[in-house]
Amino acid sequence: MDILNTKSQLESARNVHDLSSLNKLREAAFSKDDKALKEAAQQFEAIFVQMMLKSMRKAQDALADEDSPFNSEQVKFYRDMHDKQLATDLSSGGGVGLADIIVQQLGQHAIEDFVPASVARADGNLESINRQRQHAVQQAQQTAAALTDNETRQAFKAAAFANPEEFVKMLYPVADKAAAELGIAPDALIAQAAVETGWGQHVIHDNKGNSANNLFGIKANNYWQGDSATVSTLEFDGTVARAEKAAFRTYESLEQGFNDYVDFIQANARYRDAVEQADKPHAYFNALQNAGYATDPKYAEKVMAVFNSETFRSYLP
Repeated sequence: MDILNTKSQLESARNVHDLSSLNKLREAAFSKDDKALKEAAQQFEAIFVQMMLKSMRKAQDALADEDSPFNSEQVKFYRDMHDKQLATDLSSGGGVGLADIIVQQLGQHAIEDFVPASVARADGNLESINRQRQHAVQQAQQTAAALTDNETRQAFKAAAFANPEEFVKMLYPVADKAAAELGIAPDALIAQAAVETGWGQHVIHDNKGNSANNLFGIKANNYWQGDSATVSTLEFDGTVARAEKAAFRTYESLEQGFNDYVDFIQANARYRDAVEQADKPHAYFNALQNAGYATDPKYAEKVMAVFNSETFRSYLP
Protein backbone atom coordinates (compact mmCIF):
# COMPACT_ATOMS: atom_id res chain seq x y z
CA MET A 1 0.00 0.00 0.00
CA ASP A 2 2.86 2.42 0.84
CA ILE A 3 4.40 1.82 -2.59
CA LEU A 4 1.11 2.47 -4.35
CA ASN A 5 0.53 5.60 -2.25
CA THR A 6 3.96 7.00 -3.09
CA LYS A 7 3.44 6.22 -6.77
CA SER A 8 0.15 8.10 -6.70
CA GLN A 9 1.81 11.10 -5.08
CA LEU A 10 4.56 11.16 -7.68
CA GLU A 11 2.19 10.92 -10.61
CA SER A 12 -0.11 13.66 -9.30
CA ALA A 13 2.86 15.90 -8.54
CA ARG A 14 3.69 16.05 -12.24
CA ASN A 15 0.82 18.51 -12.58
CA VAL A 16 2.64 21.73 -11.74
CA HIS A 17 -0.63 23.51 -10.97
CA ASP A 18 -1.59 21.06 -8.19
CA LEU A 19 0.04 22.75 -5.15
CA SER A 20 -1.22 20.16 -2.64
CA SER A 21 0.47 17.36 -4.57
CA LEU A 22 3.77 19.26 -4.53
CA ASN A 23 3.56 19.38 -0.73
CA LYS A 24 2.96 15.62 -0.67
CA LEU A 25 6.00 15.20 -2.91
CA ARG A 26 8.11 17.14 -0.41
CA GLU A 27 6.98 14.83 2.39
CA ALA A 28 7.75 11.77 0.26
CA ALA A 29 11.26 13.08 -0.48
CA PHE A 30 11.99 13.41 3.25
CA SER A 31 11.16 9.72 3.63
CA LYS A 32 14.42 8.90 1.74
CA ASP A 33 12.44 7.24 -1.05
CA ASP A 34 14.62 7.08 -4.18
CA LYS A 35 11.60 7.57 -6.43
CA ALA A 36 10.52 10.61 -4.45
CA LEU A 37 14.02 12.07 -4.66
CA LYS A 38 14.10 11.58 -8.42
CA GLU A 39 10.69 13.20 -8.81
CA ALA A 40 11.74 16.15 -6.62
CA ALA A 41 14.86 16.60 -8.75
CA GLN A 42 12.73 16.58 -11.89
CA GLN A 43 10.44 19.22 -10.39
CA PHE A 44 13.47 21.40 -9.63
CA GLU A 45 14.68 20.94 -13.19
CA ALA A 46 11.20 21.90 -14.39
CA ILE A 47 11.49 25.19 -12.50
CA PHE A 48 14.83 25.83 -14.16
CA VAL A 49 13.44 25.08 -17.63
CA GLN A 50 10.43 27.25 -16.90
CA MET A 51 12.72 30.17 -16.05
CA MET A 52 14.51 29.75 -19.38
CA LEU A 53 11.20 29.66 -21.27
CA LYS A 54 10.05 32.76 -19.42
CA SER A 55 13.21 34.65 -20.39
CA MET A 56 12.73 33.62 -24.01
CA ARG A 57 9.09 34.80 -23.92
CA LYS A 58 10.18 38.18 -22.56
CA ALA A 59 12.61 38.61 -25.44
CA GLN A 60 9.84 37.70 -27.86
CA ASP A 61 7.41 40.14 -26.21
CA ALA A 62 9.86 42.99 -26.72
CA LEU A 63 9.55 42.54 -30.49
CA ALA A 64 5.84 41.68 -30.60
CA ASP A 65 3.17 43.83 -32.18
CA GLU A 66 1.27 45.56 -29.37
CA ASP A 67 -1.90 45.70 -31.49
CA SER A 68 -1.89 42.00 -32.24
CA PRO A 69 -4.73 39.97 -30.62
CA PHE A 70 -2.11 37.31 -29.80
CA ASN A 71 -0.33 39.79 -27.55
CA SER A 72 -3.14 40.33 -25.04
CA GLU A 73 -2.83 39.73 -21.30
CA GLN A 74 -5.29 36.83 -21.51
CA VAL A 75 -3.19 35.07 -24.12
CA LYS A 76 -0.05 35.61 -22.05
CA PHE A 77 -1.77 34.18 -18.98
CA TYR A 78 -2.69 30.89 -20.67
CA ARG A 79 0.66 30.81 -22.44
CA ASP A 80 2.47 30.96 -19.08
CA MET A 81 0.33 28.12 -17.77
CA HIS A 82 1.23 26.08 -20.85
CA ASP A 83 4.94 26.84 -20.38
CA LYS A 84 4.86 25.69 -16.76
CA GLN A 85 3.27 22.39 -17.64
CA LEU A 86 5.57 22.00 -20.65
CA ALA A 87 8.62 22.43 -18.41
CA THR A 88 7.30 19.74 -16.06
CA ASP A 89 6.64 17.32 -18.90
CA LEU A 90 10.08 17.93 -20.42
CA SER A 91 11.86 17.23 -17.13
CA SER A 92 9.94 14.00 -16.54
CA GLY A 93 10.85 12.78 -20.02
CA GLY A 94 14.61 13.04 -19.64
CA GLY A 95 15.01 16.80 -19.46
CA VAL A 96 18.35 18.54 -19.73
CA GLY A 97 20.22 16.29 -17.29
CA LEU A 98 20.01 18.57 -14.25
CA ALA A 99 17.70 16.19 -12.37
CA ASP A 100 20.22 13.33 -12.71
CA ILE A 101 22.98 15.47 -11.21
CA ILE A 102 20.76 16.42 -8.27
CA VAL A 103 19.90 12.78 -7.60
CA GLN A 104 23.60 11.85 -7.66
CA GLN A 105 24.51 14.68 -5.32
CA LEU A 106 21.75 14.10 -2.76
CA GLY A 107 21.51 10.33 -3.02
CA GLN A 108 22.99 7.90 -0.52
CA HIS A 109 24.48 5.50 -3.13
CA ALA A 110 28.09 5.61 -4.25
CA ILE A 111 28.58 6.20 -7.97
CA GLU A 112 31.85 5.78 -9.82
CA ASP A 113 33.83 9.03 -10.21
CA PHE A 114 31.26 10.90 -8.10
CA VAL A 115 31.21 11.84 -4.39
CA PRO A 116 27.66 12.18 -3.02
CA ALA A 117 26.79 14.95 -0.55
CA SER A 118 26.40 12.50 2.33
CA VAL A 119 30.06 11.47 1.92
CA ALA A 120 31.36 14.97 1.29
CA ARG A 121 29.70 16.28 4.45
CA ALA A 122 31.27 13.41 6.40
CA ASP A 123 34.67 14.59 5.11
CA GLY A 124 34.98 11.66 2.61
CA ASN A 125 38.18 12.02 0.65
CA LEU A 126 38.44 15.78 1.24
CA GLU A 127 40.51 15.60 4.43
CA SER A 128 43.54 17.35 2.97
CA ILE A 129 41.44 20.20 1.61
CA ASN A 130 39.65 20.61 4.94
CA ARG A 131 42.93 20.61 6.85
CA GLN A 132 44.24 23.42 4.68
CA ARG A 133 41.04 25.38 5.21
CA GLN A 134 41.15 24.89 8.99
CA HIS A 135 44.80 25.95 9.09
CA ALA A 136 43.97 29.12 7.14
CA VAL A 137 41.12 29.94 9.53
CA GLN A 138 43.38 29.44 12.56
CA GLN A 139 46.04 31.70 11.08
CA ALA A 140 43.47 34.42 10.41
CA GLN A 141 42.17 34.18 13.98
CA GLN A 142 45.67 34.40 15.43
CA THR A 143 46.47 37.40 13.27
CA ALA A 144 43.28 39.18 14.37
CA ALA A 145 44.02 38.47 18.04
CA ALA A 146 47.51 39.90 17.67
CA LEU A 147 46.34 43.27 16.37
CA THR A 148 47.06 45.74 19.18
CA ASP A 149 48.23 48.89 17.41
CA ASN A 150 46.30 52.15 17.34
CA GLU A 151 45.26 51.78 13.72
CA THR A 152 43.27 48.60 14.31
CA ARG A 153 41.83 49.42 17.74
CA GLN A 154 40.07 52.64 18.65
CA ALA A 155 39.27 54.33 21.93
CA PHE A 156 35.72 53.90 23.17
CA LYS A 157 33.32 54.65 26.00
CA ALA A 158 32.21 51.93 28.40
CA ALA A 159 31.13 51.34 31.98
CA ALA A 160 33.87 51.65 34.60
CA PHE A 161 31.61 51.20 37.63
CA ALA A 162 28.96 48.59 38.43
CA ASN A 163 26.24 51.09 39.42
CA PRO A 164 25.70 54.70 40.62
CA GLU A 165 26.11 53.74 44.28
CA GLU A 166 29.54 52.19 43.64
CA PHE A 167 30.41 55.22 41.51
CA VAL A 168 29.78 57.62 44.41
CA LYS A 169 31.45 55.50 47.10
CA MET A 170 34.61 54.89 45.08
CA LEU A 171 34.98 58.53 44.06
CA TYR A 172 34.26 60.18 47.39
CA PRO A 173 37.71 59.72 49.03
CA VAL A 174 39.44 60.96 45.87
CA ALA A 175 36.99 63.84 45.41
CA ASP A 176 37.36 64.87 49.04
CA LYS A 177 41.09 65.58 48.63
CA ALA A 178 40.70 67.41 45.30
CA ALA A 179 37.76 69.45 46.55
CA ALA A 180 39.79 70.72 49.49
CA GLU A 181 42.33 72.19 47.05
CA LEU A 182 39.61 73.95 45.09
CA GLY A 183 37.52 75.00 48.06
CA ILE A 184 34.38 73.21 46.90
CA ALA A 185 32.23 70.43 48.40
CA PRO A 186 33.36 66.95 47.29
CA ASP A 187 29.80 65.93 46.43
CA ALA A 188 29.67 68.83 43.95
CA LEU A 189 32.61 67.36 42.02
CA ILE A 190 31.05 63.90 42.08
CA ALA A 191 27.76 65.32 40.77
CA GLN A 192 29.65 66.95 37.90
CA ALA A 193 31.47 63.69 37.13
CA ALA A 194 28.10 61.87 37.16
CA VAL A 195 26.75 64.22 34.47
CA GLU A 196 29.91 63.95 32.37
CA THR A 197 30.04 60.14 32.42
CA GLY A 198 26.42 59.04 32.96
CA TRP A 199 27.17 57.83 36.49
CA GLY A 200 30.32 56.12 35.31
CA GLN A 201 28.62 54.10 32.55
CA HIS A 202 30.23 56.03 29.67
CA VAL A 203 33.82 56.48 30.77
CA ILE A 204 36.48 56.96 28.09
CA HIS A 205 38.79 53.96 27.56
CA ASP A 206 41.96 54.02 25.48
CA ASN A 207 42.71 51.74 22.53
CA LYS A 208 44.11 49.09 24.90
CA GLY A 209 40.89 48.94 26.90
CA ASN A 210 42.19 50.84 29.93
CA SER A 211 40.09 53.50 31.61
CA ALA A 212 41.26 57.03 30.79
CA ASN A 213 40.21 58.11 34.32
CA ASN A 214 38.92 61.32 32.74
CA LEU A 215 35.59 61.94 34.52
CA PHE A 216 35.30 65.65 33.69
CA GLY A 217 35.53 65.62 29.90
CA ILE A 218 38.76 67.62 29.72
CA LYS A 219 40.05 67.67 26.15
CA ALA A 220 43.65 67.26 25.06
CA ASN A 221 44.57 70.68 23.65
CA ASN A 222 47.88 71.72 22.11
CA TYR A 223 49.37 72.36 25.56
CA TRP A 224 48.69 68.86 26.84
CA GLN A 225 51.86 66.73 27.00
CA GLY A 226 50.31 63.46 28.16
CA ASP A 227 48.46 60.64 26.42
CA SER A 228 45.05 61.10 24.84
CA ALA A 229 42.11 59.08 23.51
CA THR A 230 39.90 60.13 20.60
CA VAL A 231 36.22 59.28 20.91
CA SER A 232 32.84 60.57 19.75
CA THR A 233 31.23 63.30 21.82
CA LEU A 234 28.20 65.58 21.69
CA GLU A 235 28.71 69.30 21.27
CA PHE A 236 25.99 71.94 21.18
CA ASP A 237 25.59 74.72 18.64
CA GLY A 238 23.12 76.80 20.55
CA THR A 239 20.40 74.29 21.37
CA VAL A 240 21.28 71.87 18.55
CA ALA A 241 23.47 68.89 19.48
CA ARG A 242 25.93 67.43 16.99
CA ALA A 243 28.26 64.45 17.19
CA GLU A 244 31.96 64.92 16.54
CA LYS A 245 35.31 63.28 17.25
CA ALA A 246 37.55 64.86 19.91
CA ALA A 247 40.76 63.95 21.76
CA PHE A 248 40.51 63.72 25.55
CA ARG A 249 43.23 63.56 28.19
CA THR A 250 44.02 60.19 29.75
CA TYR A 251 45.37 59.64 33.25
CA GLU A 252 47.01 56.74 35.06
CA SER A 253 44.64 56.95 38.04
CA LEU A 254 41.47 58.59 39.30
CA GLU A 255 43.58 60.71 41.67
CA GLN A 256 45.59 62.07 38.75
CA GLY A 257 42.39 62.82 36.88
CA PHE A 258 40.85 64.75 39.78
CA ASN A 259 44.08 66.65 40.46
CA ASP A 260 44.40 67.67 36.81
CA TYR A 261 40.80 68.94 36.90
CA VAL A 262 41.65 71.19 39.85
CA ASP A 263 44.81 72.45 38.11
CA PHE A 264 42.89 73.00 34.88
CA ILE A 265 40.25 75.15 36.60
CA GLN A 266 42.70 77.12 38.72
CA ALA A 267 45.21 77.73 35.90
CA ASN A 268 42.70 79.15 33.40
CA ALA A 269 41.95 82.82 33.88
CA ARG A 270 38.51 82.48 32.30
CA TYR A 271 37.39 80.31 35.24
CA ARG A 272 38.48 82.85 37.86
CA ASP A 273 34.90 83.81 38.71
CA ALA A 274 34.01 80.17 39.21
CA VAL A 275 36.98 79.61 41.56
CA GLU A 276 35.97 82.64 43.62
CA GLN A 277 32.49 81.13 44.08
CA ALA A 278 33.59 77.53 44.63
CA ASP A 279 31.94 77.42 48.06
CA LYS A 280 28.55 77.97 46.39
CA PRO A 281 27.97 75.01 43.98
CA HIS A 282 25.08 76.65 42.09
CA ALA A 283 27.09 79.82 41.43
CA TYR A 284 30.23 77.80 40.66
CA PHE A 285 28.65 75.68 37.93
CA ASN A 286 26.83 78.65 36.40
CA ALA A 287 30.16 80.49 36.22
CA LEU A 288 31.79 77.44 34.59
CA GLN A 289 29.05 77.32 31.96
CA ASN A 290 29.21 81.05 31.27
CA ALA A 291 32.99 80.76 30.83
CA GLY A 292 32.53 78.07 28.16
CA TYR A 293 33.50 74.94 30.10
CA ALA A 294 30.65 73.07 28.36
CA THR A 295 28.59 73.84 25.26
CA ASP A 296 25.40 72.30 26.68
CA PRO A 297 23.12 75.27 27.53
CA LYS A 298 21.64 73.28 30.44
CA TYR A 299 24.94 72.01 31.80
CA ALA A 300 24.77 73.79 35.18
CA GLU A 301 21.10 72.86 35.54
CA LYS A 302 21.86 69.18 34.99
CA VAL A 303 24.71 69.13 37.49
CA MET A 304 22.61 70.81 40.18
CA ALA A 305 19.73 68.40 39.51
CA VAL A 306 22.05 65.51 40.42
CA PHE A 307 23.59 67.45 43.32
CA ASN A 308 20.16 68.10 44.91
CA SER A 309 18.59 64.70 44.20
CA GLU A 310 17.60 62.51 47.14
CA THR A 311 18.96 59.42 45.41
CA PHE A 312 22.40 60.98 45.10
CA ARG A 313 22.29 62.09 48.72
CA SER A 314 21.48 58.56 49.83
CA TYR A 315 24.74 57.32 48.27
CA LEU A 316 26.96 59.79 50.14
CA PRO A 317 28.86 58.51 53.22
